[in-house]
Amino acid sequence: MSDRKRAFEGNGDSASGVAKKLRSDVTTSHGSPGLNATADLIAKKRAEITAKIAAMKKGTSTSITATPSPAVTPPVPSATTSQSGSPAPVDDLSRRVAEAKRRVAEAQSKLAVKDNPYMSLPQVGKKSKPVEPAQQGAGLKMAAHPLLLDNTPALPQSKKDRYKPMQPKFASIKANARNAPTPPPAPTPIVPVEVKANPYASGSATPDSGFEGAPKERVGRSFRFNPKGKYVQIGNQIRQEAQLEQLKQRIAESAKKAGLDTEFETLEKNIRRGAPPEAEWWDAALLPNKSYSDLSLGVENLNVRNNGSPVTIYVQHPIPIPAPGDKNRVALKPLKLTKKEQKKLRKQRRQAELQDKRDRVRMGLIPPDPPKVRLANLMKVLTSDAVQDPTRVEARVRREVAMRKHGHEKMNAERKLTDEQRREKLETKKIEEEKKGVYGAVFKVKTLSDPAHRFKVRKNAEQRNLTGVCIFNPGFSMVYVEGAQKFIKEYKRLMLHRIAWTEAARERGDSDVELEAGDEAEGGPQDNVKGKARENGEEHGQVSLEDNQCWLIWEGQLRDRAFSNFKPKSCPTDNTAKEVLGQKLAGYWDQAKNWKPEEEELF
Repeated sequence: MSDRKRAFEGNGDSASGVAKKLRSDVTTSHGSPGLNATADLIAKKRAEITAKIAAMKKGTSTSITATPSPAVTPPVPSATTSQSGSPAPVDDLSRRVAEAKRRVAEAQSKLAVKDNPYMSLPQVGKKSKPVEPAQQGAGLKMAAHPLLLDNTPALPQSKKDRYKPMQPKFASIKANARNAPTPPPAPTPIVPVEVKANPYASGSATPDSGFEGAPKERVGRSFRFNPKGKYVQIGNQIRQEAQLEQLKQRIAESAKKAGLDTEFETLEKNIRRGAPPEAEWWDAALLPNKSYSDLSLGVENLNVRNNGSPVTIYVQHPIPIPAPGDKNRVALKPLKLTKKEQKKLRKQRRQAELQDKRDRVRMGLIPPDPPKVRLANLMKVLTSDAVQDPTRVEARVRREVAMRKHGHEKMNAERKLTDEQRREKLETKKIEEEKKGVYGAVFKVKTLSDPAHRFKVRKNAEQRNLTGVCIFNPGFSMVYVEGAQKFIKEYKRLMLHRIAWTEAARERGDSDVELEAGDEAEGGPQDNVKGKARENGEEHGQVSLEDNQCWLIWEGQLRDRAFSNFKPKSCPTDNTAKEVLGQKLAGYWDQAKNWKPEEEELF
């Protein structure tokens, strides 16, 4: 919205409205019967406008300078004429209305100059034409001082520069140098458009020709002469090759005479590649006749799928791995036999062995055994000899009996295992038992202060190849063991049934021998040792074993062993006990600490 005030147009209807009405009335008057009524209306309106103009002339002074406003457009003369062909009085009316508007505008500009004296200077617009001064008012509509206005000519702006922030009108720091108005872009030189030839037209057609589809001109073939000396050079090359072959042949003949033909043959083989063989060396072992023609016989007749094939050694078969459940499979035990059945089987086995030995003796494979003479059957076996010299025969029989006994004992001693073999046999059985699976168990002992109890716990674990740890704590003691299932079962019976936890170990070196009076007076070294032991026991304070007991906290199968041996550890705090057990087994300590027997849980 502009701040200019609308120009005063009088109290009545506007002149333009009157002109429009008059035009409409005039245009409708052609060929209509009401021509007299239209003429009367025009005369009446003309009188009213004349009266208004006279009234305005009286109110305005005649000293107003004529400054034509560019906003007022000259009236367009009407082309309508009366019916008689003479110009209508509408042109005079429009001219007077325009003159009235001009005067009204002059009066308003005069009043504006009075309100703001700084606007008295004439403003010149484009093409040195006076510009109509903007209407000034009071308050926010008051115009600014001319010195505050920017009279610099506006530079041409592009669409990009239109929305940039306003630049300062005074010198600024170097940082504002970037905000300098961008110079107008340089006019781009107009490059003449090249006329592209039609690629689908014939090659001879050019843009200058009349049309692009002109046929191609025929060009006659020109003679092509061979350069001088071409065939001479080819002939010289052929002659050189022939001379080289002759030279090789002469050298070969001379080499044969000198006995160096083998060296030249190898040299020739290295220079000249020989013919391909009937079968390559890597395929010859697979072909029966050493030729590729054997492929037509089929794969069955080739040396590929038989045992003697050279490919057999390169075939790799997967290593058989036993199933995880095989090691836990229980071996079937033989059927139990009664004593009578065992004797019967032994008798049948011995009879079969004896009969086999007799058959071998009859066939002469082995010599027969000497007669077994005893004192009981001496007279039956040696009848005549025993009568003639019984003393000598008896001595011989006793000597044979002693020899048989010595041989029997010698064989038994040879079959007997040594101590090292016996220990090795026991260790082998332990390893075989461990292959079936590793199991573990956790025991909680209320008091493990007795040395006899500690020795039994440690020694039995070592004998059964069990690993783990025994933790001594002021509150309670915990025993963790791991090993084969058979030995864990035996150790569990030891901890829960065999050890008497309420019985203390008897003192070492105690005897029921009574000492004499002199010995009591003197006081031997044994009394000193017992006295020291009593003093140590009283100092440390012996713990009562009346309510001592052992409980099984947990048992189950494990994946691997966590310890390499069985070791006792003294852990006064929970943190040290968990460090000894490790991160994986630290939960067993909390479980044993919080575990209570069923009797205590009920109460």
